[in-house]
Amino acid sequence: MEGLIYIAGIGILAGMIASTVMRTGRASLLKNFVLGVLGSFVGNYLFSWLGFGGTSDFVGSILTATLGAILLIYAARFISR
Repeated sequence: MEGLIYIAGIGILAGMIASTVMRTGRASLLKNFVLGVLGSFVGNYLFSWLGFGGTSDFVGSILTATLGAILLIYAARFISR
């Protein structure tokens, strides 16, 4: 149960940071959560593909999820053009 709360917290925080960086406007808590969690998957995959190991600390998790979420926002903008 604590793990799910940790993942939700990371997801919401990463989604909010990515939305702010990419200037997507006001996003709902649910949208930030989904964006952050999907971003963490993308970020983990990308960093493993580049040869960087997974991080288990809080800052590393936020950074990985945020960078993944930024990539997702960028890809969505690119596809919607």
